[in-house]
Amino acid sequence: MGMIPGLGQLKQLKNMKPDEKELGRVEAIINSMTREERGNYKIINGSRRRRIALGSGTTIQDVNRLLKNFAQTKKMMENLTRKGLQGVPSMFH
Repeated sequence: MGMIPGLGQLKQLKNMKPDEKELGRVEAIINSMTREERGNYKIINGSRRRRIALGSGTTIQDVNRLLKNFAQTKKMMENLTRKGLQGVPSMFH
């Protein structure tokens, strides 16, 4: 049986240790958001990003990076959900 696409990456991820500083930064940014902003990241404009950065002790670039990563992950999860288990070998169903 051939290698399953993406399985090598999954094994690499399993061995990775989370970056504690980065996790702390992410937590601070999220804690600096209002409930409304956490529920709908699309409402976060420039002045809100500045306020979140100041409140979390991070930079606007850190806030932008987190929002961009979140949006990409959300889109990827929606694509996976939409496609379902199509194309996944039957042994994984």
